[in-house]
Formats: sequence, C-alpha cells, structure tokens
Amino acid sequence: MSTTPDPEERTGPSAWDAALRLLGVRARSRHEIRDRLARKGFDAETIDDVLIRLDKHHLVDDEDFAAEWVRARGTNSARGRVALRHELRAKGVDAGTIESALAEVDPADERAVAAELVEKKLTPAQLDRLHDDPAMRDKLFRRLVGMLLRRGYPQAMSIDVVNESLDEALA
Repeated sequence: MSTTPDPEERTGPSAWDAALRLLGVRARSRHEIRDRLARKGFDAETIDDVLIRLDKHHLVDDEDFAAEWVRARGTNSARGRVALRHELRAKGVDAGTIESALAEVDPADERAVAAELVEKKLTPAQLDRLHDDPAMRDKLFRRLVGMLLRRGYPQAMSIDVVNESLDEALA
C-alpha cells in the first residue's frame, strides 16, 4: 500500500480548475501555467501535481504549443521569425523546442508575407510622391524597414524586400 497520495487526490480542485480555465482560453506552455498558478497563490507542490495531471491527460505539450504558436502568429499576425523566437522565449519555451518550431517556417513564405505587408503600407499618394520627390524614397525606405523589423523580420530580408518594392514602384 502506497503512502504517497495520488496526485489527483492531493491536488485541490481549484488549482486543477484554474489550469483548465487557462487552457480553455488558449494553449499554454508549461512555464505559463506554472507562473499563472503561482500568481494565483498555489504552492509549488500543488502546481507540480497539476502539471503531472495535465501531462497524464496530454493537455500540455511545449512542442505542440510552440508549433501552433508559430503557425498561428506567423499567419494571423504576420510575425517574422525574430519576433516569434522572442515571444516563445518569453513564454518559457526552451531554445531547442523554439528552434524546432521555427524550422517549419519556410523562408520564401516569410519573405512573401513581408512583401505583402510592404505593398499594403504603400499608398497611392506615397507612390505618386515617390516619382516626384527623390527624398521620399529614403523616408519610405526607413519607415517600411522599421515596420518589418518591429514585426520580427530579419534585417537583411527587410532591406531586400523594401528595396525591391520601391524599385518596382519607380520602374
């Protein structure tokens, strides 16, 4: 007869329920669940028990979480690899898992999304001024590259995409 209680028996329903509510909103990394439960005042042992129980029921998996995060944020929010890496790091996902998830990002697709973003930002009025005012090209170049960098696209790619778009507009 075991003297150690089953984790499901030891874990109070409120910690388990809190974890399920968190997962009901969106997928979470192990680190996020641990952090959120700690902020709610649950002790480390209770949190460990909840994580064991979540693992047992296959409700938390950092590899699946990272892959889904990269897919969703890359598609819906047009984030580049740099931003995705930073976001996953902030969510407590380990570096190996992050790199594995980012390996699924096709550089050609990422470049195409960056080019779409640049195209959307270029207004007809800006394009008209681009032909009339040589200084406008530098101004647009800085703004567009900055926008791509803030969205997490690599610097070299951002510069290339913006130069190509502006060169096409001037042709």
